Amino acid sequence: MKLADMTVTTFTDTVASDAPAPGGGSVAALAGSIGAALTAMVGCLTQGRKKYADFAAYAAQVEEKGNDLKRRLMDVMDRDTEAFNLVSDAFGMSKTTDEEKAARSAAIQDGLKACTRTPMEMMELMDEAVTLADSLLRAGFNDTAASDLGVAFLSLKAGIQGAWLNVLINIGSLKDRAFAEEYRTRGETILAHALPLADDGYAKLLAMIQG
Repeated sequence: MKLADMTVTTFTDTVASDAPAPGGGSVAALAGSIGAALTAMVGCLTQGRKKYADFAAYAAQVEEKGNDLKRRLMDVMDRDTEAFNLVSDAFGMSKTTDEEKAARSAAIQDGLKACTRTPMEMMELMDEAVTLADSLLRAGFNDTAASDLGVAFLSLKAGIQGAWLNVLINIGSLKDRAFAEEYRTRGETILAHALPLADDGYAKLLAMIQG
């Protein structure tokens, strides 16, 4: 069964078990998907109300884009588990002969690269979602949903940082140092952009709620 098709109870029970997956990477993707969903929700709640008529057209775009990012993050959540399974299967390969050892080592490295690509994709999607949430905050939105947009920022920040940990743990075992450094640089660039946006968005919403 795909992780995205599980009930919340089944998913959390599986995370809590000794099953190797889903783990931190899947949870990071889910956090990001929830953040994108909340952003879409606030966009939806900003439409159809006279008070927020000036913001309605852009809010509709945010709703559409937020839902798209939500779906894409759910998809990468499942592909991240598939990538993990590649590494797990590779470690189980025979290593009796030199040829088998070489094939096993190559399969492990290929699997580690796959396990690096998926959390990086998560980071990229969540960076888009943070940017989207920030744009809605700046454009104007239904302020009765301020707490929801605040949780969106928090969820996306947690998801990005969680995905980053998964990038780091995999590139540390890669023999292809050029690949590793490329992904380190890409991740650091995303962090430098997304985390300040998330922190600033949360701070603004907190101030708004506290009055």
